[in-house]
Amino acid sequence: MQSISSIRVKEIIDNAKGKSIAVIGDLMLDRYFWGSVTRISPEAPVPVIDVESESLHLGGAANVAKNLFSLGINPLLCGVLGDDNSGKSFIEITGQSGIDSKGIFIDKDRPTTVKTRIIGNNQQIARIDREIRNEIPPAGLDFILKSLENTSDLSGIILEDYNKGTISAKMISTVINFAKNNNIPVFVDPKKDNFFNYKGVTVFKPNRKEAQQALGLSLRTKDDVITAAKKLIELLECQNVLITLGAEGMMLIEKDGTISTVPTRARHVADVSGAGDTAIATIAAALSGGANIREASAMANYASGLVCEKPGIVSVEIDELIDVIGD
Repeated sequence: MQSISSIRVKEIIDNAKGKSIAVIGDLMLDRYFWGSVTRISPEAPVPVIDVESESLHLGGAANVAKNLFSLGINPLLCGVLGDDNSGKSFIEITGQSGIDSKGIFIDKDRPTTVKTRIIGNNQQIARIDREIRNEIPPAGLDFILKSLENTSDLSGIILEDYNKGTISAKMISTVINFAKNNNIPVFVDPKKDNFFNYKGVTVFKPNRKEAQQALGLSLRTKDDVITAAKKLIELLECQNVLITLGAEGMMLIEKDGTISTVPTRARHVADVSGAGDTAIATIAAALSGGANIREASAMANYASGLVCEKPGIVSVEIDELIDVIGD
């Protein structure tokens, strides 16, 4: 296990401040209706929600960008939105959040992905999804690649897949080739559809369930996880595999065979939503600030633990990260 001091973390974060990292992935607008339940509908056996408030939030790959921004990075957000009111709301929020949206392609033939959650008495009653999962058109891929080419001094590229159509085999190969030609590290948060297409990346970060499904293995024990990680290093020819294990922390395997366990750091788990987004963002930010992969993984585990202690999807804060490591 890699130990790290708050002084070293501050040094890494200071070195990373102002650097640019691109996030390519599925963009979503999260809409919440908050209200109270006092009766059952006479029309059907369902609760009636008296709506008290409504809120909009950046979701999907945009949450990774939000975490990068919180860590002092200038994120370039790349993805696809529809030419609709939800897309306009999304762009407006990115501007308010300090996130560069010039990498976002507007596709008139698809709606913006919207996840609407209905909350009654502080419990989720229902979720309504509006989305199309078709692969984005060639024009979208070309637009995103041009955005990368027109951004100078990229310190990293994160590929964030939610199986909504942005991350295709063509997108993956095109971006990885661009990164190799420009000596830019690539960080991957995969989903099953393109799991084995990420050849030669810097960090490949599946969770336990994703690794199990892709490899057809049961990852119950530490030895199981190590076997799976070594298999992924071999198949993907990548530099590092980091498997996240929920309450059990993380397992890091480097290309030279070095194994590091990273125990969980959450003191009180309130909500695990967004923890993976925080982890990949922290790793990319830390490496851009001069951390080695073990230091970056330790920082990511502390950061993920912090966001798990808060309800809802939140971003890691620098002061909190330094303080918790100091403690």
